[in-house]
Amino acid sequence: MNHAATAIEVVPTKIAEPFAGGFYAGRILVDRQVYAVIVAPKEQGENEEVKWGKNLKSVEGARSFFDGQANTRAMAEAGSPLAKWALGLAIGGFTDWYVPSRDELELCYRAFKPTTEENYCWRGDNPSSVPVGYAYSLDSPAQTADPLFREGGAEAFADGWYWTSTQYAGDSDFAWVQDFLGGDQNGGPKSNGCRARAVRRLAI
Repeated sequence: MNHAATAIEVVPTKIAEPFAGGFYAGRILVDRQVYAVIVAPKEQGENEEVKWGKNLKSVEGARSFFDGQANTRAMAEAGSPLAKWALGLAIGGFTDWYVPSRDELELCYRAFKPTTEENYCWRGDNPSSVPVGYAYSLDSPAQTADPLFREGGAEAFADGWYWTSTQYAGDSDFAWVQDFLGGDQNGGPKSNGCRARAVRRLAI
């Protein structure tokens, strides 16, 4: 059954609380609407190596820093294996999973940082999160307090790079990626295999 994202009134206040098919990651602002972002369970909603799209150059509609859902649909129409994987997921009775945008995945790093490594302090700003996220310091964000998402935990993000659905403006052969070891954000070649973790969202 396809449960579309609908407006809800009650959302968790605790990061990593089980919620709506996955785990609560925080809030994101999309076109003046606030959404709760839900991270998929790792066993069903993480791909260890998938290509954004070999030979996919500029994909119109996949430029948003905050709307991963729209990005993913545009990617799928262009033939992206990553997008087709995410849109094909059915987890917890929900089929509206997608590849997170740059700012949605940054929100996930801020919420679920698996390690005690110092942060890479070049970026980390997130104008789309609610509240707004500011650039990283060496020790902020800190390792997540939830043992399931800490390094070695059943739901932990791997200590490496994950795809976003946001194209990299500087080079059409690249898309934004986020490192979950120290938080570095950069461009990764679309033809490379990389990890991905699906999310969904609910209007609040």
